[in-house]
Parts: sequence; structure tokens; C-alpha cells
Amino acid sequence: MTTRRQFVAGALAGVAAGSLIGRAEAQSGTQIRISTAAPPSDFLAKALEQLKTEVEAANVGLNVSVHPASTLFKQGTEVPALQRGNLEMSTMTTFEVAQQVPALGLFNRGYLFKDYAHMRRVFDGPIGADYRKIVADKMGIEILATPYLGTRQVNLRQKRNVKSPADLAGVKMRMTAGPEWLLLGRSLGVSPVPMGMPEVYLALKTGTVDGQENPLSILNAAKFYEVTEQVILTSHMIQPVFFNIAKPVWDKLSAAQKKALQDAAIKTAKAGSDARLADETNIASALKQRGLSVDEIDLAPFRAEADKVYAGSDYAKSWDKALLDRALKA
Repeated sequence: MTTRRQFVAGALAGVAAGSLIGRAEAQSGTQIRISTAAPPSDFLAKALEQLKTEVEAANVGLNVSVHPASTLFKQGTEVPALQRGNLEMSTMTTFEVAQQVPALGLFNRGYLFKDYAHMRRVFDGPIGADYRKIVADKMGIEILATPYLGTRQVNLRQKRNVKSPADLAGVKMRMTAGPEWLLLGRSLGVSPVPMGMPEVYLALKTGTVDGQENPLSILNAAKFYEVTEQVILTSHMIQPVFFNIAKPVWDKLSAAQKKALQDAAIKTAKAGSDARLADETNIASALKQRGLSVDEIDLAPFRAEADKVYAGSDYAKSWDKALLDRALKA
């Protein structure tokens, strides 16, 4: 006969087994790891955490994990990791695309977009659809959504009167390493200095560089306001970034999984973009309160200089000229 103790023990064993089976079933879903260089506090990382929540709530068998601040793959290595099958999703910039598809390098051009609305028209319309198809066909990467990374502005260690690129001649400006980033610096009239972000604060403090350029949200997060006096609203790049997935991973997903992931990517990218736009306005006011000059200027001389610099650049020779014309007129 079965004793009460044996019955209880058997019941508990059944519960434990059921729990293990439940966990095994949860773990058996498709794993989607997302790597990004964005720190956890940034709007991009927050949007990805919301994407995780949205996708898992859809209950379509996708298990999502977000790895911010380059904790899974170092910045710049995510795209090769996607292509080698070592990673499922990441964030990606137009600069990374252009490294493999030079014809699309036009999207790294300074003063390509007039404003945020122009950027949205390009990437949310037919041009963006063409861009995504080229990236899928030539890189094996599917772009799911296009969040806003910010509008890049010039930030100087010492205040100066700037009306045109000529007024920035000789300014040692920290730029992201890479030939197209340095070309962007030259289009501003500065002397570009390639340097990693961790070095910039001390370089500004000691005068190793005279300035840096970044979206205001990054300037604020890095506390560059402590070692600079002026922000010049050059708005030289209105920068998109992508939520993307390795195409072989995407192709294996079911229709329901694709819909859940795509819908979540679009929804959270918009929420993050809207939040960053509002934050940029708030930061400009906050920087003024901290004593920095935040100067609006006539951008016509800067646009003219960019036209001149890019027209004479070897990099521009490989650009898709028809696509560039479409983007400028969008």
C-alpha cells in the first residue's frame, strides 16, 4: 500500500519534474542575443530592453537577451559576428554598412539630411526599402527598424566666434577613427584627431584636443560640459542606427515569430527616437544653465564646404550617385 509519506513525496517529485520540463521548454525556444555598444542608460539600450519585453510577451517561442556596453561583442565586431553565425542581433551604423558596401557610403555624408523629418522620410520610405534590400542581399543582414541616434554637434574646449568652417581652421577635433569619420571632420573645417571615447574627457581637460563632436545626449552623459565652454549647433550629421538580425536566423523564424520581432522593433525604435528627440531639447537648455554657450548658426557656409569636400573625395567616387540624388530630394 502507498503510505501518505510516499504519496506526498511522489507528488512533490511530480511538481519538480514539471518545473524542470517547463524550464526546459522555455529554454528550447529560439535564442536571440542582441549586442550593442550603447550603455544601459542610453535610449538605444532601453529600447532594446523594451523590445525584449514585447517579444517575450507575444509568446511565440523567442527568448531574447540584451547585452549593452559591448559586454558580449566589442564595438565593431558585431557585424562580422552576425555574418559568421556567432550572434543573432545587434545595432549597426551606416558607417559599418559602407565598409562592406561602398556604394552606400553616401549615407555617411555630412549634411545629407536637412532635419530629423528628412531622415525619417528617407529611411521609412522607398529609399529605405532599397537600402534594406541591398544590405540583406550583399551582407546577409536584415534591418528591422531604424532608430534615431542623435544629431551631432561641435563642442569646444574654449569659446570662439564661429560663423563658417574657416573659423574652425586649426581646431584639433576628436573624431571616431576611420577614414569616412576623418573626412566628415575635414568637411567641418577642423583638423580631425582619431581617438577612442574613453580618452576624450582627459584630452579635453589637458588641451590635447580642442573639441569633440557628438549628439548632445552623449556629450551630456560623458560630462564633457565639465571641460568645455561652448556647443555650436552645426547639426552636421542627423544619424540613424539600425536594429538588425542575421539573415539566416531571420529566415528560420516562423511567420508569427517574424511578425512579433518586426512589430516590437518598429514600436520600440520609435519610442526610443521620440525620447531622444525630447531629451536633446532639454539638454540644450541644461547646458546653458551650466554656463556653456549653445550657439545657433547659419548652416549655409557649412553645407557649402561639405559639398566641396565630398565632391573632391575619392570615397565619394564609389557612391551610388542616383541614390544620393534621391536622398537629397526626398
